[in-house]
Amino acid sequence: MFPEIYLAVDNCFASKRWTEPSEWMRIVRDAGIFYVEASADTECDPLYSPPEVLQDWIEAVQAASARTGVRVANLYSGHGTYATLGLAHPDPRVRDHIQHRWLEPMIRNAAVLGAGLGFFCHAFPQSVLRQPERYAEAEADLIARLTQLAGAAWQAGVSLCIEQMYSPHQIPWTIDGAARMVQAVYDRSGTPFYLTLDTGHQVGQRRFLLPPRAAVEAVVAALRQGQAPPDVWLGLIDVVELIDEPGAVERLLTEMQRRAYLFAAEEDGDLYAWLRRLGCYASIIHLQQTDGLSSAHHPFTEPYNRQGIVVPERLLRALYDSYVQTEAAGFPPRCKAIYLTIELFSGTAERPEHSLANIRESAAYWRRFVPEDGLKLDELVRSVIG
Repeated sequence: MFPEIYLAVDNCFASKRWTEPSEWMRIVRDAGIFYVEASADTECDPLYSPPEVLQDWIEAVQAASARTGVRVANLYSGHGTYATLGLAHPDPRVRDHIQHRWLEPMIRNAAVLGAGLGFFCHAFPQSVLRQPERYAEAEADLIARLTQLAGAAWQAGVSLCIEQMYSPHQIPWTIDGAARMVQAVYDRSGTPFYLTLDTGHQVGQRRFLLPPRAAVEAVVAALRQGQAPPDVWLGLIDVVELIDEPGAVERLLTEMQRRAYLFAAEEDGDLYAWLRRLGCYASIIHLQQTDGLSSAHHPFTEPYNRQGIVVPERLLRALYDSYVQTEAAGFPPRCKAIYLTIELFSGTAERPEHSLANIRESAAYWRRFVPEDGLKLDELVRSVIG
């Protein structure tokens, strides 16, 4: 019933610095970690590297793994594909390119390594978000492509998961929306499709809460009086065009309801609510320390832990709670293994020795709560938390 828990490190810390598999595997091993999430930014991105180079990279990974005992548990998308509209681009040629020339090659490479694949490589532009009809079409196309990818991954023996984000133009960004996506892909493909939950990706949702009627009335009143309106999220609606209408408030409320996809609920900004609801469908959990105000990927060092909201005992307990609740209909089987993956980016001007020290200290901190890889979640909760 309960999953096996593994501690891993994303090698994004090594991007542009320690780029050979033998280098980042040695760093990870010396930190006491034996599972790696290999970021595409660390020289294995199909958009930048020709197939023969990627084949050499795979062979180098296999050789280094044999020497160090470190295994690539998952491949992951990086900044290259994150910076684009990608799989949700208005031009289908771009969507096809990302699907067939990036994601499918990554699935094949993951299969060779016996690894999973996590990713996030899409966004909706404002022009699509403003129009409910266009948004519905774009979302349907994205779900169709994710369905195809889930089927291809399952046939290749690869576990596929999409990362949760924190703003309307990058779905899934709400708990209910993430649940619907997982269910929709599973329903259409008949194969499991999972999530990556990030411990810092709950910092934006509360900027996009559905406002109460009184707040909408205050905006309309201020504009009619020529005053600066209160800072209220109305969902990309051009309020000025409606101000002179007698029923402006009702019209705004109706238009906001049509654009419900642009609004979050209070719980969507709560890390532990995400874990309790959907942790059992998250094959990867990215670990970053955060104060709850920004997703800065801080390390788990003493100064940051003092102000941080990511508490290992609470995280494991919330994850445990997701497994003891009654299974909901329409979801894929619950994850049998979860990789708690430390994800620390190195700043461009950060000194290399500081990056390495942060990795070592963060790994040592989490080893206190995952003392051995492969232990069952309930065992960890009993032995570590009590």
